[in-house]
Amino acid sequence: MILIVLFMSADMHSAVKGVAEYFPTAIISGRSRDKVYELVGLAELYYAGSHGMDIMFPVQDTSSVHQNTYIRSTDKQGKEVNLFQPASEFIPMIDEVFKTLVEVTKDIKGAKVENHKFCTSVHYRNVDEKSWLTVAQCVHDVLKDYPRLRLTHGRKVLEVRPVIDWDKGRAVEFLLETLGLSNSDDVLPIYIGDDRTDEDAFKVLREGNRGYGILVSSAPKESKAFLSLRDTIEVSEFLKSLVKWKEQQ
Repeated sequence: MILIVLFMSADMHSAVKGVAEYFPTAIISGRSRDKVYELVGLAELYYAGSHGMDIMFPVQDTSSVHQNTYIRSTDKQGKEVNLFQPASEFIPMIDEVFKTLVEVTKDIKGAKVENHKFCTSVHYRNVDEKSWLTVAQCVHDVLKDYPRLRLTHGRKVLEVRPVIDWDKGRAVEFLLETLGLSNSDDVLPIYIGDDRTDEDAFKVLREGNRGYGILVSSAPKESKAFLSLRDTIEVSEFLKSLVKWKEQQ
């Protein structure tokens, strides 16, 4: 089971923890893996930060797939883990762009630049709408000098990523293959997301007829997801229903 959660209430935390007791559960986020781990704090999950460009999973849970690409490391509890980081060579470039973006947007009230290690994001949610084009122009001007980086769009955020064939959909495929779950008849992947970048994961599951994408949205939207939930409250209830179903088996 693959899901994404960006903000976690106590109720959601409990629901995710319950699901993880019965199903392999991962959080795939555009945020840095460290930030996501700090937010969630559940050691039993698999974490994929920076849109899946920084994946951490236990050593004992891996199959032979992709093993030559792993980095052996330890988590914050000292537990041995594997890291998969397909864009590691871009870290110095991302750092450089992050610092430049902080400088060029410092006078735009409400603009916020974050470094997610393998990508950097410029949030304009709190910027006056009249200045949105100014933010976008700043980012475009900086990227003119970095042909190996590309610009993508999320919800009120501009994201700078390496030009590699990798996204949340590829991260889902990687996790399923690495954990030996991609070709099992008794495995049904479920991916829950609310961002435009989650469409890559919805697409992978739909086109491969592998599982179900669930869009979280209060209003109807065009999406590759099969199903939808209105808000995080419904997400929490859905996760709890999965636990209840499993306990009745």
